[in-house]
Amino acid sequence: MNVLLAGVVGSTAYGLAHEGSDVDVLGMFAAPTVELFGLHGPQESVVRTNPDSTFHEARKAVRLILSSNPTASEILWLDRYDTRTALGDELIALRGSLLSERGVRNAYLGYATQQFRKLLTRDPAQHARAAKHARHLVRLLRQAEELHTTGQLTVRLSDPDEVRRLGEWIAEQPERAQPLLARAESVLDGPGVLPVAPDEAAADAWLRRVRRAFYA
Repeated sequence: MNVLLAGVVGSTAYGLAHEGSDVDVLGMFAAPTVELFGLHGPQESVVRTNPDSTFHEARKAVRLILSSNPTASEILWLDRYDTRTALGDELIALRGSLLSERGVRNAYLGYATQQFRKLLTRDPAQHARAAKHARHLVRLLRQAEELHTTGQLTVRLSDPDEVRRLGEWIAEQPERAQPLLARAESVLDGPGVLPVAPDEAAADAWLRRVRRAFYA
């Protein structure tokens, strides 16, 4: 693969990893441009194990980022990268303009709500899994509020121990998450700094530069 960006994400990047935690790698790659011309296009995502890794082809990665997908968007906000190319740097420089107010609200609040529903239907015997869902909920809501009010995303949590504590506390009684959801919804409904719509023209121009670079 022509890897453009790659780095460790998930619990390790958030500062929530513990002994035995998986190491998750996220990346994006550029398929050779000639492969786009055939009857069957290139594979859009490549998933591997040892370590667990997901690499999205550039076009799919950009589409996910334009929708403010929380998982895919992290690749542009990491503290360090295992692979970082010039084209990757160009996309990182565009990251603020690829967000949108509605996209962040729908994606982050939507994902957090999914975690809340999982908590409500949890198996009481699976407390560890419930606590994990609760930690994700807390993280997603914090990230949503930060993006909405500052246009920036801090991947690594400043207080991972507090997030772990909240996760355990919410896992015991999922209804405790409701005030956090209500607060985030209120913040996201208020004034923010994000554009109304993502800059698709800038994303399209970047993708065309990628296609030119890998047209051999």
